Amino acid sequence: MPTFTALTTLRGKDAAEKLGLAMEGLQPEPTGIGVFEVEDGSGLWEVGGYFTESPDETALLLLSTALDANPFVISELPETDWVAHVRRELVPVEAGQFFVYGSHDADKVPAGAEPLLIEAAMAFGTGHHGTTLGCLRALDRLDNSGFSGKNVADIGCGTAVLAMAAARIWENPVLASDIDEVAVDVAKSNIAANGLTGRVFCVEAAGFDHPELRAAAPFDLVFANILKGPLIALAPDMAANIAPGGQAILSGILNEQADGVLDVYTQAGFNLAHREEIVDWTTLTLSRNR
Repeated sequence: MPTFTALTTLRGKDAAEKLGLAMEGLQPEPTGIGVFEVEDGSGLWEVGGYFTESPDETALLLLSTALDANPFVISELPETDWVAHVRRELVPVEAGQFFVYGSHDADKVPAGAEPLLIEAAMAFGTGHHGTTLGCLRALDRLDNSGFSGKNVADIGCGTAVLAMAAARIWENPVLASDIDEVAVDVAKSNIAANGLTGRVFCVEAAGFDHPELRAAAPFDLVFANILKGPLIALAPDMAANIAPGGQAILSGILNEQADGVLDVYTQAGFNLAHREEIVDWTTLTLSRNR
């Protein structure tokens, strides 16, 4: 069955949400609609729809004109077995002592590496993206410097690859959280597949807003691989939930956004310990003032 996409951009959250809502009345109707802020500081929002029939180009043009959006770009997507495609394209990733792989590459795990199994169908957070890779490298540097995390949290955990990496090297229980219920289910599946049930615990929560996270604080290490806006909003809670001398590994930050994030965390009581850029993305390792 063919799949068609119709994508546009425009300024302003309200206008974008109105356009997304208006698209629900199209015929043929879309099977899904997405409204997202473009995370590049441009102020643009992207609105897109998926269709199993070719969408009505005239109706889309009228909608985009009415809400001052750019004309929709309509594309037909090829029929692709995406899991098979990802398996072909996602080679294992090495980040210091960590080796992130899919089950189809189980025979490639090097001796002495810390293996982290993430299935191809759960590709977000496999280590191929500069943000996850940067966090794994930061963790490896901390471990090699003699730091040992005894109380660790992974906020916005996605696949839980960072939480599992910490549990693998330090053998202490790790708390992971994500705001998305599906992500929590994916994380729990990965935790079980890696034999870490009982050592990594995942809860559905926004930031630190969960009884288990509040009870476990203060932490000596917190991962937050999310985005600039949520990271900035999280800064006061991060300071309140990390022990003096504790560490924060932050990513999901475009290179040009890093100084702004760092300024906010410096004001919240953190010092920069390390900064790494991987392609377009920056990872910050911060130390909480004593």
